[in-house]
Amino acid sequence: MRSSDDAVWRDVHRGRVWRAQACRIVAETADVIALWIPAGSPAKVPSGGLRIPCDEWELVDTAPRATQLCLARPGRAHSVYVFWDGAWELDHWYVNFEQPLRRSPVGFDTFDQKLDLIVAPDGTYRWKDEDELEQAAALGLLDAAAVRAEAARVLEEWPFPTGWEDWRPDPSWPLPAFPEGWDVV
Repeated sequence: MRSSDDAVWRDVHRGRVWRAQACRIVAETADVIALWIPAGSPAKVPSGGLRIPCDEWELVDTAPRATQLCLARPGRAHSVYVFWDGAWELDHWYVNFEQPLRRSPVGFDTFDQKLDLIVAPDGTYRWKDEDELEQAAALGLLDAAAVRAEAARVLEEWPFPTGWEDWRPDPSWPLPAFPEGWDVV
């Protein structure tokens, strides 16, 4: 896969796709993986709003409502998303704590660590899904202390702005599509 190729960002649990998001590779270097996820691009999520992985689930179609750019630093246990409003003004940053992205033949795999951080353009922030972090830890799905340590590291490093806020997709790009084999782990 090259820059400008379609790919899939997958949340993988117990050898199965838990969530999937079609995206376009914008950059893949030793320093950053950048994935464009436009509003309306195809995605799959567990049916019924299921938020904590369990033994059985079925995926249903969905799509993000906002355009975003996922920025992951190889080896780091989080990604930073840049969200824009409809006029391409910065809306907010969203830090998703997750296992470091792993390359797959169709894109990138991870496992969500539940905790999220939302940062406004003025630098104010709030935590999201702390209850889900504790529920997932109680089920043995993750190490809450390790996730909180990564969260403290993000706050200490303060990666905002990311340097990608003025990036724009090529206007000729169509919505990304799921590559063939997106569901094979």
